[in-house]
Amino acid sequence: MAMAAKKGCAPVFAALGDERRLRLVARLCQGGGPMSITELTAGSDVTRQAITKHLRVMEQAGLVRGARRGRESVWQLEQQRLADVRRYLDRISEQWDAALGRLRQLVEE
Repeated sequence: MAMAAKKGCAPVFAALGDERRLRLVARLCQGGGPMSITELTAGSDVTRQAITKHLRVMEQAGLVRGARRGRESVWQLEQQRLADVRRYLDRISEQWDAALGRLRQLVEE
């Protein structure tokens, strides 16, 4: 994979390295569309301000996009960004599978 693509994925992995952000991604996946800060904080002990900070980090990584809907901010996942990162992980997995296959062949000989 090209170096530019690797560097492009690093901010996403850094953003997803936080458990709360992973939960936000899961909530946005389950939501079926854009969700407000109010919806994202429902049932959570986290403040709206804290959720907003996490969403801003994820926005900088290209994982989510925010927009104004009336007086509320709504957020949605950037599906293409997630697909790009998944392709990167699939390539790494293929490389590991190939390396392990070569190692197995070497050991069995």
